[in-house]
Amino acid sequence: MPAQRASVSVATELDPEFLLLWSHALEECVKWRGGREVVETIRQGRTDSERAEHLIGAGCVWVARDDHDALLGFALCRDGLIELLHVERAYRRQGVARSILATLANSDNPPVDALALPGDRATKSLYESIGWKARLLTMRGE
Repeated sequence: MPAQRASVSVATELDPEFLLLWSHALEECVKWRGGREVVETIRQGRTDSERAEHLIGAGCVWVARDDHDALLGFALCRDGLIELLHVERAYRRQGVARSILATLANSDNPPVDALALPGDRATKSLYESIGWKARLLTMRGE
């Protein structure tokens, strides 16, 4: 598939299109081992819309849009950590995530770490493709 042209910028408002993609991302995240804990950390006991609005207001959410202003994907990046990177399924493997990562890398506060959940080989491969290496595995007794 050809690369999707994506314009990446800091999100400035919570709109219905973003809220729907946000919900899809969190739903997908909880399917992975460890994903429920990541989502709980992101939500901090708030509703999805409350938390998304707060994170957008804090300048932690970066969105990718096409030439027609359609939302393609987003990243949640705080304190040098990409906590969540999500691209709408129809736009995957078209360079959208790479556009988001390139913009983040050139930002005033570039990330130095990113989360990739166990079994999520696509995300791990994406980060490895830009030269990042796995360096931490968190273990928890249940």
